[in-house]
Amino acid sequence: MNGVWYGNPSARRWRCEPPSGDPQLFHASLPGYRPTELAEVPALADELDVGRVFVKDESARLSLGAFKVLGASWAVARMVAGDAGIPDFTRLRLAAARTPVELVTATDGNHGRAVAYIARLLDLRACVFIPDAAPASASAMIAAEGATVTVVSEPYDAAVEQAARYADAEPGRALVQDTAWPGYEQVPGWIVAGYETLFSEIDMQLGKRGIDRLDLLSVPVGVGSLAQAAVAHYRSRPSASEVGRADGGGPAVLAVEPETAACLLASLQAGAYGSIGTSPTVMAGLNCGTPSSLAWPVLAAGLDAAIAVPDQAATKAVADLVARGVSAGPSGAASLAGARTALTGDGSTERRADLGATESSVVVLLNTEGQS
Repeated sequence: MNGVWYGNPSARRWRCEPPSGDPQLFHASLPGYRPTELAEVPALADELDVGRVFVKDESARLSLGAFKVLGASWAVARMVAGDAGIPDFTRLRLAAARTPVELVTATDGNHGRAVAYIARLLDLRACVFIPDAAPASASAMIAAEGATVTVVSEPYDAAVEQAARYADAEPGRALVQDTAWPGYEQVPGWIVAGYETLFSEIDMQLGKRGIDRLDLLSVPVGVGSLAQAAVAHYRSRPSASEVGRADGGGPAVLAVEPETAACLLASLQAGAYGSIGTSPTVMAGLNCGTPSSLAWPVLAAGLDAAIAVPDQAATKAVADLVARGVSAGPSGAASLAGARTALTGDGSTERRADLGATESSVVVLLNTEGQS
């Protein structure tokens, strides 16, 4: 299947303010922090008919197998530190001991594990709500971090609602949710800001290879927070003096969703923010029916394109990445599935034009999770 497509030719002319704060310094103080690998895969460049393809491999991020800990840890640090400013991790532990809270969240898997992990490191309690459609292994890994896991017999959006109600029911509970809605945007905003570290690492790693531009970034999308961070990072630059396109607009950003849960794509095509019903997908971490309200205006204005891919495309992408030495789960491999669908096959001439993709383009695929 060729997938469902949305393009916004004016996206690269849009500009926004740069992300606030410097999460990279804080992340560098976390036990075991190191930048994740940016692996070049020449065979994919040949297949996609572009100049170079790199995979930003989040499968080894702090032993958690996903990027989510960058946002969760930064948000928790902002919550615990308050007006005192962001300390390094050692001093954050002392602050958490003085004002202990129970961290609460809902998840399809990786975000909940990240919140539980940070709670364990800070000696805080955590309660995580997870839909029953998520893999049993996800619940087990969250529980292994010491969190209380509540399985919800409804989709992800309902798990978010239950987590919010639980957090509001008693003092001393703090909701750490990676999606926003009207009235709940500060913490999701901190989570998005925490992802800035990932894109700063990409800039540094490309620069070390002597590459002074990035032409296309492919991002898996659930509620859209990571894509929001990507757009904010590259659209807040005044020029292409670091990593960006010659036109000064930064790279084209492609959002990739499952066909059965393409909530962002539906809103983009409708031209209005909204929710959809979803059905199960192997891309369980992307099975979300409502975009983040915080991400929506950024993506509506600054996202170049969105595409929906079937499960079989993600499954093939997993196998192909693993064969090339990259541990990828279906949600992480969605970035390759989307780039393939966009850049090759029927209709690709128009899609490539929308993305500005040429045989010399530099492409980065975000592998947001490893195999569980």
